[in-house]
Amino acid sequence: MSAAQPEVPAGRIAQMRQAFTMTRRTDRALPLYMLLAFLVVGGLFVGLGLWIFGTGWLGIVISVVLALFGGTLGALIIFGKRAEKAAYAQVEGQIGAGASVLTMLRRGWVTKPAVAFNRQQDVVHRVVGRPGVILVGEGSPGGVRGLLSAERKKHARIVGADVPIHEVVVGRGEGQVPVTKLVKHVRKMKKAIKPAQVTEVVSRTKALDAMRPPAPMPRGPVPTSMKGHRKSMRG
Repeated sequence: MSAAQPEVPAGRIAQMRQAFTMTRRTDRALPLYMLLAFLVVGGLFVGLGLWIFGTGWLGIVISVVLALFGGTLGALIIFGKRAEKAAYAQVEGQIGAGASVLTMLRRGWVTKPAVAFNRQQDVVHRVVGRPGVILVGEGSPGGVRGLLSAERKKHARIVGADVPIHEVVVGRGEGQVPVTKLVKHVRKMKKAIKPAQVTEVVSRTKALDAMRPPAPMPRGPVPTSMKGHRKSMRG
């Protein structure tokens, strides 16, 4: 066996430990909820195992093994959900939080952070998927609305009239979408174009980006919590 092989599980354990530590900073009840999940799910598996395999020594052994696996799985599910919630809470309100969260979108979605921004550090990100083009704005309500309107006009000239363009403002005000619900909001949008069109729209938006200087992310702390969370969840 090569010396590099054992490093993989060690790295996964380290990532899980890091995610647990980060989550516990804002969620002190995390260990309790994980323990309760382990006991409840494990107890259910013990009862199920004894009912199926009987109360003999073989049935008891199988039931205990099932309980350990089931309880561990239940605890990990609770950990994943609460870790995700804590990660959202940590990045909310920070510059670039929307871009950090949008990277959770994977297959079928193409995300381009900071396609445009202004001196007030209002910023617009772009997501292309089956719903069409989704422009996501972060910043002051007045400034970001103007920026979104300008970007809508630019994209409309490039992608064509048959491709819907949606505008989303990140925040907790009226008509805004909290960063904690941003990914779910985007995923729930109605599909309007075919997968082949998505590829074509992405190519067109790249041509638009090439026509203007790149827009760097505004200065400020770049959230890293979601990046660490994604790594730990992927294992």
